[in-house]
Amino acid sequence: MNRIILILLAMLLLAGVSPLCAMPAVEDVHTFTLKNGMKVLVLEDHGIPNVTLQIFFKVGSRNEYPGITGLSHFLEHMMFNGAKTYGPKMFDRVLENAGGSSNAYTTEDITAYKDWVPKSALDLIFEMEADRMGSLALDEKIVESERGVVLSEYTTGYENSDYELLEDQLRSVAYQAHPYRWPIIGYESDIRNWRRSDIKEYFDRYYAPNNAITIVVGDVTLAQVKTLAEKYLEPIPARAPSRPVYTREPEQRGEKRLIVHKDVSSPHILIAYHVPETGTTDYYALDLLSAILSQGKSSRLYRALISDKPLATEVSTYMPNALDATLFYIYAICTDGVNVNTLETAILREIDNVVAQGVTEKELRKAQNNVVSSFYRSLETMSDKADLIGTYEIFFGGYQKLFAAPEAYRKVNATDIKTIAARYFKITNRTVGILEKNKGE
Repeated sequence: MNRIILILLAMLLLAGVSPLCAMPAVEDVHTFTLKNGMKVLVLEDHGIPNVTLQIFFKVGSRNEYPGITGLSHFLEHMMFNGAKTYGPKMFDRVLENAGGSSNAYTTEDITAYKDWVPKSALDLIFEMEADRMGSLALDEKIVESERGVVLSEYTTGYENSDYELLEDQLRSVAYQAHPYRWPIIGYESDIRNWRRSDIKEYFDRYYAPNNAITIVVGDVTLAQVKTLAEKYLEPIPARAPSRPVYTREPEQRGEKRLIVHKDVSSPHILIAYHVPETGTTDYYALDLLSAILSQGKSSRLYRALISDKPLATEVSTYMPNALDATLFYIYAICTDGVNVNTLETAILREIDNVVAQGVTEKELRKAQNNVVSSFYRSLETMSDKADLIGTYEIFFGGYQKLFAAPEAYRKVNATDIKTIAARYFKITNRTVGILEKNKGE
């Protein structure tokens, strides 16, 4: 075989990309539910001898309250710090020795754990995940050590990320009732004062098999996965369902504004509009509008703020996945010498133009092509597939919606874009945050 081809194949293997990977069909995903209530989804992909296992716990900062904010993120740290069989720091070491790796992330709504292993380590990863789910140690000394790590992360996050500081401050103003108003990492005073009993109670409540779904993608069979899941995960007892989050954000009745001060070279602006949760009827139109506004050099905001007149050094839009009503963000940084009010006026002019005149068919088709192409690229690796299957299962009402997504984007028309822009991009539904240097500095 040609040496270049061999090198390319090796690179694909290291990245977890199957050389034979293709868009799976809905019938390729198999599901079963363990006796303890855990749902397991399996997608066989025999392109390379690797497996991705991903566990989603349905818990994030949304489930916290003042006094224990940040516990979801903290438990993400603690899940790598020892359980009954595999002690402190052993999880990653054992996994790496077996040729695997792992990662995790926490959002407002979920905490996800991702493992990549050769198929020879499939039994091992089921055993290790069951160990930390069923008997996490929460050693007092390690709790205190990890508390210090999170406090350092809290401080350096705000020191190093202008955007993170501005977004956290804006969310605390945009939301008056919903728990999306506090940062995922939590408040510093809460981080300093959690007790071990708080952490244990939170773990026992939310890290239950009946509050989790497991996704397995790779060189496996359904029978193999079912056997291992029943052996290792099913013995973990189910727990009483946690109390649902009932709070809904009241309708905003007027524009909110805030100024945040930091030693920045140029002002930053973040504009947010309240929009519905992920998976609703308007989701696909809003996602396409985001692409029309900021994806690529021909996008509305790039042309208006950077190409035609250099008012900003960067501009972007963003709408996170969310179980409850969320925010649609527009972010930009002023070019040197540009007043932030000038930049804000230019951004809002483009938004008002969409509300009043809509978008062109050419803009819509380009956005649909780009978004659908990006969607297919997001399914290239086993890990990508596992993450998206879990994401659609939790946020869109079922993994089946994943396979209908391209068509859902294609069905959106220009009238839909204009309608949702008028519905949500209103002054009374808007919060504007500005990050600027202190006037005295």
